[in-house]
Amino acid sequence: MNARRAAADLLVAVMDRGRALEDALAETQSFNALEGRDRAFARALVTAGLRRLGGINTVLSQFLDRPLPDTASHARALLHIGAAQLLVLGTPPHAAVGETVETANGMREARGFAKLMNAVLRKVARDGQPILDALPPGADLPQWLYTRWRATYGEAAARIAQALASEPPLDISVKSDAAGWAEKLGGALTPTGSVRLAEHAPIDTLPGFDEGAWWVQDAAAALPVKLLGDVRGKRVLDLCAAPGGKTLQLAAAGAQVTAVDKSEARLKRLRENLERTRLRADVICADALEFSAEPFDAVLLDAPCTSTGTLRRHPDVAWLRRPTDVRALAELQGQLVAAAAKLLKPGAPLVYAVCSLEPEEGEGVVAEALRNGWRREPLTSEVPTELITSDGDMRTHPGFWPEIGGLDGFFAARLLRA
Repeated sequence: MNARRAAADLLVAVMDRGRALEDALAETQSFNALEGRDRAFARALVTAGLRRLGGINTVLSQFLDRPLPDTASHARALLHIGAAQLLVLGTPPHAAVGETVETANGMREARGFAKLMNAVLRKVARDGQPILDALPPGADLPQWLYTRWRATYGEAAARIAQALASEPPLDISVKSDAAGWAEKLGGALTPTGSVRLAEHAPIDTLPGFDEGAWWVQDAAAALPVKLLGDVRGKRVLDLCAAPGGKTLQLAAAGAQVTAVDKSEARLKRLRENLERTRLRADVICADALEFSAEPFDAVLLDAPCTSTGTLRRHPDVAWLRRPTDVRALAELQGQLVAAAAKLLKPGAPLVYAVCSLEPEEGEGVVAEALRNGWRREPLTSEVPTELITSDGDMRTHPGFWPEIGGLDGFFAARLLRA
């Protein structure tokens, strides 16, 4: 019951207070009071609730005479968590209904709605699953976002939405011998060379973690570094570097890496991973728009973005973003590309990347760069050909490779100063 209370508190933090789930996990007292399995259960509850939020809300609306009042945020969240147990996690009805109601009775904020929860969740347990299963693609997402994807990706939008309904696999990048580590960890190699694990075990218990042989990184996120080619001995700048997976890749490939990010808190994790993996990089806390240094042999810019390509791992992002964020971030991304021009040696490449599915943040930023003194160096065989667009850039989305568990959404382009 404490886990259910914590999950409700987390959902309120995200949906009513606009906090990112990762921030809410760090800040929510009821969650941080939990340990072990209870802690993992609370996180699973809120993640499932966010992943299928639109669909769960549709099911609940079928069994509520009227929506709960705006002031009943905790009761609404707890009802949603109870429905997520029944519809997504497969919790036995007697446990999901009984313990949700008991949790409500123990919460001052939700006590007055306990009888209503009992009645509604019993109906959800009996009749809710067919309603959820019959919903059209995109029902779990904000309508504005799925409408955009249909316009951009056509029929593939449904595959993207379907992929987002399931928990993604865990991918790791290794220093060396990917095939050997795949065998040791009981995983498999992806077509891009990442190791994909069969089960979600606590990463710090897996072979090779303490030795720093690998780090967690989605297979798509590992691709932009490959567009720089052989970086051995080269001075490479990783702009907007935290949390640092690409910095580790570059260092493992033999580059002399400078990693820049304006968030000291996020750089803490990067420094910890550098220490664990025994890799070296110069880490600098600075605003990428203002950073200056001697020109580099290459720059990797993984720019701040709407992050809509990462909804498999961060389902809260769909509900925290607004349509206006796309244009605002595209303007910032254009400014960052312009700033990167001053940090490159003549003829040196810039790899621009975003974990966004929105074309304004990918193709749109590159189109602006081409009008402002850059030229594209098209990709050839650096990544699988199905990931290369007709313009010679890279585009992945969660609908790719469903047979092996999909990919996060990424866009990347290789640019040179004209």
